[in-house]
Amino acid sequence: MSFVIQKFTGGLSTGSSQRLVSFDNVKTLLFFYFVWTNSLKFYRHLCARGVVSTVTDSYKWVVQQVIFIALRMPQMKKKVETEMAKAKIQIEGMLVPQGPNVIRHLSLPAQGKTTEWITQEMERMDSEMGNEVNWRVGKLSGAVYHGGPDMEQILVAAFQRYCVSNPLHPDVFPAIRKMEAEIVAMCLRMYNNPDGAGTTTSGGTESIVMAVKTHREWAKAEKGITEPEMIVPASAHAAFDKAANYFKIKLHSIPVDSVTRQVDLKRVRRAINGNTIMLVGSAINFPDGNIDPIPELGALAKKHNIGLHVDCCLGSFVMPFLEEAGFGEFPDFTASGEKKKVPLFDFRVPGVTSISCDTHKYGFAPKGSSVVMYRNAELRRHQYYVNPEWMGGVYASPSLAGSRPGSLIAGTWAAMQYMGRDGYLASANSIVACARKIGHAITETIPELYVLGNPPASVIAFASRSPEVNVLEVGDKMSKRGWHLNGLMNPAAVHIACTLLTVPIVDTFIADLKDSVKEAKMQPSGQGSMVTVYGLGNSSAVGPRMVNRLATTFLDTLYKA
Repeated sequence: MSFVIQKFTGGLSTGSSQRLVSFDNVKTLLFFYFVWTNSLKFYRHLCARGVVSTVTDSYKWVVQQVIFIALRMPQMKKKVETEMAKAKIQIEGMLVPQGPNVIRHLSLPAQGKTTEWITQEMERMDSEMGNEVNWRVGKLSGAVYHGGPDMEQILVAAFQRYCVSNPLHPDVFPAIRKMEAEIVAMCLRMYNNPDGAGTTTSGGTESIVMAVKTHREWAKAEKGITEPEMIVPASAHAAFDKAANYFKIKLHSIPVDSVTRQVDLKRVRRAINGNTIMLVGSAINFPDGNIDPIPELGALAKKHNIGLHVDCCLGSFVMPFLEEAGFGEFPDFTASGEKKKVPLFDFRVPGVTSISCDTHKYGFAPKGSSVVMYRNAELRRHQYYVNPEWMGGVYASPSLAGSRPGSLIAGTWAAMQYMGRDGYLASANSIVACARKIGHAITETIPELYVLGNPPASVIAFASRSPEVNVLEVGDKMSKRGWHLNGLMNPAAVHIACTLLTVPIVDTFIADLKDSVKEAKMQPSGQGSMVTVYGLGNSSAVGPRMVNRLATTFLDTLYKA
């Protein structure tokens, strides 16, 4: 080795030779470090995704790049732009009022308008658009969680009293501060953690985003993790993907079992590594309303000293009352013959570190209110943002927002006080009974369809077991009967999230569903909004990129006056 170095360095001095050798050693070390770290990343990715999924993802990536290059060719680009222009016109036609008689308010009026004028103009705008869904008839999946006309009056009174309040200034609005603290305290007790901690947020997405941010900061401070990863069921809410995107966290999406619709625990276990900051489970998930095995996930989280967030945004004020309402066992929609208890999902499960609960769903609070809860106050501190050096003074906020509407907090507090435990128990009873009636009707009387898994609470998702019936076309037929349901992907399915508004017309839903299945079977068209959107996103490799552009066009249109 020394002979080679001497021959290579020639007439260089001893000091120069040593420096050269030292430099070469550093380069070698850097090379091996690069190879090692990237090999480790690849190994972890392979463990989390598996060989088949990794190869599939790589193939899709290559195909996407080839198609992206092809789409940039002049002829193809022109064709795509033409189709996108047509889609844009169609979307704008659906959302933006057209015609010479449309009155648009694009700048401030020279003089302020009267209360009477404003009321009349609002009525005129409602009439002008002409397509607002009459949600009061109950043919809407979720979206509106109505607590009744009496609840409306309670909320309006709270809004009127606290319409200018802002919890950013607790010294000015002490009652709002007290109400917010009591909302969190009531939810913590409902989820069996009276000594825990939490904050209110603007909705389920912010609750989830805040929980992810909290675990990222905790893992960095306590474990020194600088390249965080989290493990999320494929059925979990898209807000987790959003949080991963915002906070630069690698997300491993784990498949769910095709029958139980629960996350694959073996894949979760295999995906855990030294950079994992948290696991995720749903109770219940949005797509098909099933619950993940929270006790088993909790055991994994505890074993590896990582977080476990349970998303109860949709389960909210139903899941905590499930057993007391008489629905402590799973429904047997899969005809397994087994009677299983719905597992624990709250802070009684060791390993659960945070839970999100939407008060504006089955809590009947005004829209824009949710709660994120933590096992202890020490963990919650990682959610806070504090800037002690700002010129305006020490800036400290508990969540994303600075100023927040105190009226929403007052409305939420009022709704919870008005309902009480007995009220929420009664609503959970009727809502779950409604959902299970739909599930059993599909299982026992509509052989062309089947229920996805054994959803224990308020959501029922159904797919087609017959090649003669396109379930998304069934969804279109239901739309023509006035129902507004959700189309799903992987597998193609349709779901309904039952609310108090659904309860009185559950028999109508079942009858309409039977008729829609017959119609889709006897007169299949292969067309319709659900079929079109689903096919565009998955029928080819071009689909997802085009869907992305269509979604962007849709968002742009929301702000087109």
